Amino acid sequence: MAHSVDGTPPLVVRVGEGEVIDAGGIQHLFALTAAQTGGRLGLEEFTLPPRTVGARPHVHHSHDEYFVVLQGELTLSTAADDVVLRPGDVAAALRGTVHGYRNDTGEPARALCMYTPAGYEQYFRDVHDAVAAGRSATPELLAHLRSRYDTTSS
Repeated sequence: MAHSVDGTPPLVVRVGEGEVIDAGGIQHLFALTAAQTGGRLGLEEFTLPPRTVGARPHVHHSHDEYFVVLQGELTLSTAADDVVLRPGDVAAALRGTVHGYRNDTGEPARALCMYTPAGYEQYFRDVHDAVAAGRSATPELLAHLRSRYDTTSS
């Protein structure tokens, strides 16, 4: 296996490995987290069930978010319009960009999502913990949890 200049081997995460977080009925598989990358990058694969809102429009002020659709269709809500993303399409929600996403179809949608810098995966842990404790994932609760990560509702 190749090593870096300082002798540290590259991170390798096999298919299906990582931290699984169910947040409000949406499965997130975090292959890379802030802890693994020194805060540089977070990488997840998520599956959005049919006719499900993944995230209502919101704005990240301290990190960028990138989506790559792997299967199905993802409707990306922006400040201006909705855009349908299909397999292979990429979207960049840079800091300050209004965005949200949903699956308007009858088939599951699967996508990769990258965060830079990493750390936003903690939001999904927070949602999971709140729901596991018996709270409903209301828009108000989600907005409160997002606010911990310099993210506001739009």
